[in-house]
Amino acid sequence: MSNKKQYLTPAQFKAEIEKCLGCPNKPCMKACPVGCSPQEFIGFAKEKKYKEAIEAILNRNPMGETCGLICPDKFCMSACTRKNLDFAINIPKVQATLMKNYRSFAEKKRPESQVTKDKIAVIGAGPAGLAAAKELAENGYITYIFEAKDHIGGALKYIPEERLPHEALSADCDGILSSPLINLKLNHKIENPQELLKQEYNGVIIAYGEQNAIKLNIQGEEHTTCYKDYLSQPEKYKAAQNIAIIGGGNVAVDCALTAKSNGAQNIEIFVRRRLTDMKISRQEFQELFEKEINITALTSPEKIEKNEKLSLFIHRNHIVENKAVALSDTTIELKGFDLIITAIGSRADKLTEDINIIMAGDCKEGSSTLVEALASGQKAAQKLIYNIEKKDN
Repeated sequence: MSNKKQYLTPAQFKAEIEKCLGCPNKPCMKACPVGCSPQEFIGFAKEKKYKEAIEAILNRNPMGETCGLICPDKFCMSACTRKNLDFAINIPKVQATLMKNYRSFAEKKRPESQVTKDKIAVIGAGPAGLAAAKELAENGYITYIFEAKDHIGGALKYIPEERLPHEALSADCDGILSSPLINLKLNHKIENPQELLKQEYNGVIIAYGEQNAIKLNIQGEEHTTCYKDYLSQPEKYKAAQNIAIIGGGNVAVDCALTAKSNGAQNIEIFVRRRLTDMKISRQEFQELFEKEINITALTSPEKIEKNEKLSLFIHRNHIVENKAVALSDTTIELKGFDLIITAIGSRADKLTEDINIIMAGDCKEGSSTLVEALASGQKAAQKLIYNIEKKDN
């Protein structure tokens, strides 16, 4: 069931769209990685032209509702002219609310199945892969998505329900997969993309994300739990009451909020750098404070010991030339943790692109936001189309 707090009430929605100044230079669109125009869809919403508003969103953003729910404030909101007068329009929530309430009014026109070109393979059914597949299909390419897991969504599936309602993600994914030119193959792991080129595929887009969690490389790390394991099956750790989370990004926040929903009493996030260096939104900071989740900044783990419970040994850092440097003689032992979660990021296997194999999303760009992953998938598809059509000509 959707969390109503994630969407605007009718009164809030009206108040937000009325704030839009309709700037002719569209700074909000220029700040959006996929080039979606809030000025345009808000303008249609003001006139109650909801079909046109939905089409304006879907024209550039294939995951409009999901993106509106979790997009940070550093893109369109940061560029909003209104913030110079009072407060920026909450554009992401306006977009999410529009998609939630009026999605059925219109869907972007899908390509006709008989207008077909070459067969393309997309490896990975996360946001970058889905965006690439949609871009390819809209240009007439028969597209096969190969996903190693038994579900689609990639890293989005790790986000807690209270931040990203599952029905919103499902609705966006269903919209993309409704194209007759997109074929999904779950439980299909591709070991060698080159092999696909020897079959019937004229090109491959690799978009399988960052598969390898980064290690702490400290003594006792075997006693920790990787964020992927925790977020994929939090019920397994329901008994843990005292939890430490090592990391300072969105995934660490997801772990903390999931732990709180899971019944944990004491949750502490340990961040290597300053609070101001954390790459999370103001809304995420507020959620952490509201849930009484503590953040300890300028702190790094040294080792972990296990007795009856887990002990985390940490030291203090200070910033020297923009680097976190350990302060000598500051090591302390923190006892009594039931669970220590590592959430310091992931890395992708190194692969080489060529004219027929293009990479997209986190495996190419590194960890990114949803909207950046979508943009990367779209650009990869456009690059592959260009390469194929140039070669054919």
